[in-house]
Amino acid sequence: MGLLEELQERSGNICELCGATEGLRIYEVPPVSTGGLDGSVLACDTCITQIEDPDSVDANHWRCLNDSMWSEQDAVKVVAWRMLNRLKSEGWPQDLLDMMYLEDEVLEWAKATGEGKEEGERVIHRDVNGVVLENGDSVVLVKDLKVKGSSMVAKQGTAVRRISLDRDNAEYIEGKVDGQHIVIITKYVKKL
Repeated sequence: MGLLEELQERSGNICELCGATEGLRIYEVPPVSTGGLDGSVLACDTCITQIEDPDSVDANHWRCLNDSMWSEQDAVKVVAWRMLNRLKSEGWPQDLLDMMYLEDEVLEWAKATGEGKEEGERVIHRDVNGVVLENGDSVVLVKDLKVKGSSMVAKQGTAVRRISLDRDNAEYIEGKVDGQHIVIITKYVKKL
């Protein structure tokens, strides 16, 4: 049984966030360290679009979190916590956040992307052009980079897929180049 089928079975073939039945697909909750069934949710196109593009968020759509925040699935609770934090200025999400309880490791996972922090406290990763980078993005190297501790040179134009961000330093991202996991400085990459 594939991941999609497992998620459909777990959710009853509805969006685990809003309950929609159309346009369902897998959403891996960043940072994708576990992936799989425990690190993913079955979500509709509307929810995924609004999660990935903060400018497209319709606060009224997310009133569904009043129900889904009580899910038994940690991945669903993490997404609910992040969206409620993103919408705090609306007023009603703060009431739900005050009621919500997450185990310490689940709360750490929820905070891993910087949601819940004030704008000035967030570590924001930007590429060479100032474009904001997110976990899971793909980037391309804009110059040849020598990899410390090896004889490898990562060539200009090399695509690095599914990057992960350093939570403490806005200048560092991680990704695989030629099968080797390396740390890359953000001023040497451009988002694809």
